[in-house]
Amino acid sequence: MHSKWALSSISKAINNTETPVKEKHARRIILGTHREKGAYTFWSYAQGFPLGSSSILCWKFCHVLHKILRDGHHNVLQDCMRHHGTLAEVGKLWSHLHDKYGQLVSLYTKLLCTKMEFHVKHIEIPPNLEVKDEVLERTAGTDINNVFQLTVEVFDYMDGELKLAETVLRQLNASMAVTSLTSGQCRLAPLIQVVQDCSQLYHFSVKLLFKLHACLPADTLQGHRDRFREQFNSLKNFFNRAREMVYFKRLIQIPRLPDSPPNFLHAAALAKHVKLVVVIPDNDDQQDDDDDEPEPLIEVSHTPTSSMQSQPQQVDIFDQAFGPPNGGFDERDLQIDSLKSELELLRTELEKVKTEAQRYVTQLKSQINSLEAELEDQRVHKQHALVENEQLRMELAATRHRNAEHESLQSTFIEAERKAQATEQRYNKLKEKHTELVASHAELLRKSADTVRMLSATQQTQEEVERTKQQLSFEVERVKQDADMKMEEQKFEMERLKRDLDEKMAEVKRVNATLQSSEMTSLEMNSNMTAMQAEKERLMRSVREKEAELSSLRQEAQLQQSSLRQERERSSRELEELHGKLREKTSVEEQMKKKLLEEQFALLQGTIAEAENIIQDAVAKLDDPLHIRCTSSPDYLINRAEATLSSIDKMKRGHADYLRNMEDAGGLLRSLTQFSHLAADTIVNGSATAHMAPTDQADRLTENCRGCATQSLQYLKELKSKNTLQRADPASVRMIVQKILYLGQELRPKGTDIRQEELGDLVDKEMAATSAAIELAVRRIDEVMNQARKDTSGVKLEVNQRILNSCTDLMKAIRMLVIASTDLQKEIVDSGRGAASIREFYARNSRWTEGLISAAKAVGWGATELVESADKVVLHTGKYEELIVCSHEIAASTAQLVAASK
Repeated sequence: MHSKWALSSISKAINNTETPVKEKHARRIILGTHREKGAYTFWSYAQGFPLGSSSILCWKFCHVLHKILRDGHHNVLQDCMRHHGTLAEVGKLWSHLHDKYGQLVSLYTKLLCTKMEFHVKHIEIPPNLEVKDEVLERTAGTDINNVFQLTVEVFDYMDGELKLAETVLRQLNASMAVTSLTSGQCRLAPLIQVVQDCSQLYHFSVKLLFKLHACLPADTLQGHRDRFREQFNSLKNFFNRAREMVYFKRLIQIPRLPDSPPNFLHAAALAKHVKLVVVIPDNDDQQDDDDDEPEPLIEVSHTPTSSMQSQPQQVDIFDQAFGPPNGGFDERDLQIDSLKSELELLRTELEKVKTEAQRYVTQLKSQINSLEAELEDQRVHKQHALVENEQLRMELAATRHRNAEHESLQSTFIEAERKAQATEQRYNKLKEKHTELVASHAELLRKSADTVRMLSATQQTQEEVERTKQQLSFEVERVKQDADMKMEEQKFEMERLKRDLDEKMAEVKRVNATLQSSEMTSLEMNSNMTAMQAEKERLMRSVREKEAELSSLRQEAQLQQSSLRQERERSSRELEELHGKLREKTSVEEQMKKKLLEEQFALLQGTIAEAENIIQDAVAKLDDPLHIRCTSSPDYLINRAEATLSSIDKMKRGHADYLRNMEDAGGLLRSLTQFSHLAADTIVNGSATAHMAPTDQADRLTENCRGCATQSLQYLKELKSKNTLQRADPASVRMIVQKILYLGQELRPKGTDIRQEELGDLVDKEMAATSAAIELAVRRIDEVMNQARKDTSGVKLEVNQRILNSCTDLMKAIRMLVIASTDLQKEIVDSGRGAASIREFYARNSRWTEGLISAAKAVGWGATELVESADKVVLHTGKYEELIVCSHEIAASTAQLVAASK
């Protein structure tokens, strides 16, 4: 039966009538490929088609083959590749003939061959081209040569699709009204599959070209960009023209391309690319199904049986033997008369037997007619069962499709759960003030786990429905087979009854012939009558048994139909419940996603506010009097500026990642925190470095530090608002930090200005100058103390003496540390120089030498500042805080000198 239906669907779909292929016929052929897990049956029938003689038939054959490749079983591709050469030869044949359909067939066969070759080479991409971006990335690989070659193959694929579409539209361009006729629709029908292929191929081209531009120079890919631009314009023109045709409006929703092609030279343009989505409305064909009725199972003849021919008139055997009765003895005449009377009696009895037999024959005919009517009813019931079986198969296919959708939804939900878990891990790394947000997110995770369990239970229920459908299908097949077997048995029994009836008729004829003989006795006729009566009873019993079997078979079919109806209703209820649960899960997932986006943006705003506070605090230190005496080396400023530039790069990458996926702001949050601290360090250390720099350079450095704070706050303000988040750019911040770095490099001690052989002498001079400055500071403190004894007395004198004694003790301790540092330096030089001289050792370690010189200068300057602050305090012109700050600075400079000596 399946083979008969397959042949019927193929023959109705592929013919030389200029009408589009009906969707129901193509759907049955596609279901057949899934049922037999391949296209063997299709190709076995297709080999008998005259593809080389009818261009319309060949066009419709290519259309059906395109549908099978897209929607058929995955083994169809291998089966079709076995006939690749035949298909190519057919295309070459029609390319040499001047026929409109012949030109289309040539392009269509070339497209189908390209399609099969592409998908056999890239087996991960199915013929319907519907794959995720991860599969495309895996197919392209990491070798740029493979990506380049795959891009060229996708372009060739797209060229074949667009060339076919342009040729079809060009042939119909002369009269747009042709699209409403069956001849125009016959040419337009395959363009639905072309639209589906082109939308996916356009997405592949965009993704691959962005990947190529990320690895290769732009000049190398100029040819690719030109070819893509041509295909973009052609595809946009094709989609716009097809969208205006009435024929396509009820069959497919064609997407809209952007106004201009993507800018592959700008990597951020990939985020603006939107994948095209083609929607096929679920509209069934409203066509007559008269041609799809199955053939009758048996042929029942209604030709009436011819009546028995009358028996020829009996010939008087006595007249033949003895002549006419016109002479002889009276006794013989009496015997003749008695025999004639007996013969008449036998004839009368024979007529009665004939009448009875004719009545029996009439009854048997009526019973046969009733059996034939019941068989006809059974055939109708069987056809109904077959129709219901096909409906069940269609519902089963729809259920499988919904199961596939459920699986895709489950994978999407698992991905969402994985992202939620990653978000929870990032929450744990934030500050303690976000603990409440983490708790709410954990609650959402528990709800999503409940949803996963519900989805798992739903999937198990669907598997039970699938098994039940399979059992029902098996039961329907079994009932159908039993009905076929019983019908065959009944047909055989009817034929046997007819043969028995013919035998009885022959026997009646033989009885009539026997009656012509005078030797036959009434006893023999009685025995024949008894045998006929027994045969009649046997036939009646057989008829009653068949009637009982038909009744039981009818009851069994009714029970099966009722059970199927109940099972179908139960499946419908279960499916409705599953759809309700799925809609509820989808709404919960959307709410979770929305809340996650809001939480991520709230975290971003909190981090930005904290970063603004840090930078504002750093700017406030520039005008703080206590900070005026803070100093820093240009080397440390350069280190902070370089670290800030690196953090700006990280922050820019984090910003781009957040714009691509606003569900994950972890990278941007970390980079913002690092940037705020490093920018504040750069601002503070830049100001501290300016305290020791020349006036001009100090003013420029301070101005750039303030500009760095201003640009940083402006950039953070743009990040804080959703309206300006997209266009926020830290380029101005980078420029200011680079200026600070350049000024720090200018302020750096120029070791190259001093000849390397003079570094050793310079170290000794600086160390001697530091010692002299400390000695001078000690003497100056003694002078201040003597002057204080003269000018003050009482408590004030005691306080001033304690201050000056503390300064003296501090200077003595610093002098001891300088001496120890000098001794340690000499030990290092003696142990490390080897056979070289001291000058050569200093020249070889110029970096260390320069640090030592810088530290010695800082100690000498600090000693001088300490003496001046002490003098101001004693003379009541200074503050104690300034003296404490100077003490801390000289202590830090001394520690730096000792560290430099090591």
